[in-house]
Amino acid sequence: IIKGFENQSLFIIISAIAILSMFVGNLLAIQQKNIKRLLAYSSIANMGYLIIILLTGSDKGIQSAIFYLITYFITTIGAFGVISLLSTKYREAEKIEDYKGLFWKRPWIAVVFTLCMLSLAGIPITAGFIAKFYLIYEGMNAGLLILIFSMIINSVIGLYYYLRVITTMFSSAGETELPSVSITGKLTLIIITFGILVLGLYPGWLIDFIVKYAIL
Repeated sequence: IIKGFENQSLFIIISAIAILSMFVGNLLAIQQKNIKRLLAYSSIANMGYLIIILLTGSDKGIQSAIFYLITYFITTIGAFGVISLLSTKYREAEKIEDYKGLFWKRPWIAVVFTLCMLSLAGIPITAGFIAKFYLIYEGMNAGLLILIFSMIINSVIGLYYYLRVITTMFSSAGETELPSVSITGKLTLIIITFGILVLGLYPGWLIDFIVKYAIL
């Protein structure tokens, strides 16, 4: 039994919830044509991933969970920030089709949104990749092989619908008129981009901070 889970029945129940969350969240997300619903259902899958790391019952597992939450928060704020910037009081940019050809109209916004999608998918050089790496590493060390295997399968499923959004942005331009973006909005996206890349390339400083201050 994993440290902190002497009750085997409780451990099995929580593990089942994690696996169910991963598969249900991803299988619902993959069917969505609405970007907000896609992100909402993918968050269910991400909570399933997070449960895995909490099941390790170790200090390093808790540290990895905190790092995962921080990176997920930054990336999700970035994704919803793009949606908000491209929406108007008359029309919300909530359908995947609304992002058709975004790269040819607002290339820098498309790049930011692509980076957010890649981070959520756990692709290298992004914060999401480091977060998932630590999750898998600690889960393997704790012997949670079935859970880690389930996570890897679901990460592949997630990659499919994240890439679907990305390919839509790089397809031929659509006819939808896009609103202008304020300086505040641009600065916000720059900060989000910086955060995703810095945590993806140089995560050590945040990990050291978490180890020093977040664990009593």
